[in-house]
Amino acid sequence: MEQKLFALQRLTAMIMAPFVLIHVGLIVYAVQGGLTAGEILSRTQGSWGWISFYTLFVVSVGIHVPIGVRNILIEWARLSRTTAGMISAAFSALLLFMGLRAVVAVGGLLS
Repeated sequence: MEQKLFALQRLTAMIMAPFVLIHVGLIVYAVQGGLTAGEILSRTQGSWGWISFYTLFVVSVGIHVPIGVRNILIEWARLSRTTAGMISAAFSALLLFMGLRAVVAVGGLLS
């Protein structure tokens, strides 16, 4: 199990790296360009490219981060693997819920 989680975390890190670079680049572009929130939303809403991009980003974060949190809970808090796994699974569900909710809003899927 530990080896599979290790591999999964490394895989999601490789997936997240370009997403992070693109996301940060877009933030810099938007700030330097003086774009307003409304202008940004007008570009993202209804765009299946951006909806797909941020959905994959959120899912990879929702898998990657809880694995790291699980390891911290085991090593530093001395929790059992079972307890740490349950807390991490709940944290993963929270990240996925909040992240996908943001994707729905930014993508304009409920408008």
